[in-house]
Amino acid sequence: MAIAASELIAGLTGAPSLLVAVGDLVIDLQPPGAKDLMVSLFGTNDKLALNLVVVAVAVVISAVAGVLASRRFWVGGAVFVAFGIVAAVAAARVPPASPLLGLLNAAIAVGAALVVLRLLLGLKRPATTELGAAPGPATAEPGPTDGAAAPVDARPAAAALDWPRRRFLIATAGTLGGAIVVGGAGRALLDAAHPEGVVTSSKLPAAVGGIGGSSSLPVPAAGVPPLTADESLQVPGITPIVTANQDFYKIDTGLLTPHIDVATWKLHVTGMVDHPLTFTYDELLGMPLYEQYVTIACVSNRVGDNLVGNALWTGVLLKDVLQAAGVQAGATQVVGRSVDGFTVGFPTSWALAPEREPMVVVGMNREPLPAAHGFPARLIVPGLYGYVSATKWLSEIQLTTREAVDGYWIPLGWAKDGPILTQSRIDVPENGKHLAAGPASIAGVAFAPDRGVTGVEVRIDGGDWQKARTSQPISKATWVQWELPWSAAAGHHTIEVRATDGTGTVQTDQVTSPAPDGARGHHTISVDVG
Repeated sequence: MAIAASELIAGLTGAPSLLVAVGDLVIDLQPPGAKDLMVSLFGTNDKLALNLVVVAVAVVISAVAGVLASRRFWVGGAVFVAFGIVAAVAAARVPPASPLLGLLNAAIAVGAALVVLRLLLGLKRPATTELGAAPGPATAEPGPTDGAAAPVDARPAAAALDWPRRRFLIATAGTLGGAIVVGGAGRALLDAAHPEGVVTSSKLPAAVGGIGGSSSLPVPAAGVPPLTADESLQVPGITPIVTANQDFYKIDTGLLTPHIDVATWKLHVTGMVDHPLTFTYDELLGMPLYEQYVTIACVSNRVGDNLVGNALWTGVLLKDVLQAAGVQAGATQVVGRSVDGFTVGFPTSWALAPEREPMVVVGMNREPLPAAHGFPARLIVPGLYGYVSATKWLSEIQLTTREAVDGYWIPLGWAKDGPILTQSRIDVPENGKHLAAGPASIAGVAFAPDRGVTGVEVRIDGGDWQKARTSQPISKATWVQWELPWSAAAGHHTIEVRATDGTGTVQTDQVTSPAPDGARGHHTISVDVG
């Protein structure tokens, strides 16, 4: 009931959700390696899993508090108050929510818990309070003629004595049902307040759906031509060359998508610059916009997994922003800050290198940037893993030194530098699939942004490496599709793939875990034919 009350208050008033606040606190206090473990176990459902763990721990703690309160109410109540204080502190850390609202929400949640606890314990009375005597064995009365004792049926009395227990169980079940309804209503209101993307701007229609929205961004000054037929392969089951917005992976540290009002949002350029700058959303849209396809990946992506995607990004060139601000000598790091406090950091030299075009992105696949992917603006930096570059819900770009600031994930054991490693993946056939003998295709994707992929090879059952055909690369910043025709013979087969990047480096077969700087190894699958 405490959780349910806090969710409802959060949904009605805009106060921070205590469930989310505690989850965010757990994320911020996580030990090194926890992120990799959670993503490997739950993938993009890691936040749902964390919410469930928080609820489960809260249930266990409240059960202990209930037992303590049945003996000394103040002791159990003190447990709820203590955890209410923890929740209030956690809520005060959630930007940009008011600490007062967080404290109020925690107080209401604790109050609801204590009231319900008192009412339930009031129903759980010993049987003596109902009939004046505890149940015992059958009693006896003198017989009608000879004075002998005759047994008396005590079952009706026993049934009456069980009523307090049944009443208590009915009340607890009703409390649980009420908590589910109230909490569900609160969560629905929270979800409605944090939609996938609603844009309000003088340069766009009043309401634009982020995913699947029909409205368009301003026409880019430097657009890209339509993709040609040779830039993708027509193989059933292969990953599309362009990942749809709704299918693009989502990994971040927030349990709720920030709800940002573009009327008040601003992007600040600060630090070691000659001219600190501030941009509104309309001002960003009014600048010359640029388009490019870029493949980005999460550092937690294991070999063969799907925490990687390719999209057409629209935005302002980061170089234009930095040039306007005037980068000072000695500014060796660009730090991106999110509205929720998340930070990344990457070398200034990487941002200014002529061979790549980092962007302050406002659009994704020619739609306004969906909220789940960073609306109103995010950073996209070709060639770098997202944990050191791809700040969503961007609020500040700071120029500083490499030594002055460590991004969010660096103190947790991840590498300061995060270039995306050369990788390839088998999409077709699926691992463990049973195939019919005869002609078949082995196909998938390979990526090495921003070096590009120059070749893909496939090996079957440990034999010779065979060159696969690849799609025409869109650019060095994107992945390619590949295919190898195969005459599948009956039996059990092992298939592995490797790629060669634009520098001539062949993907290594030495297996490593994602931490601290990305997973290595060949993606290998097994299939049965016959």
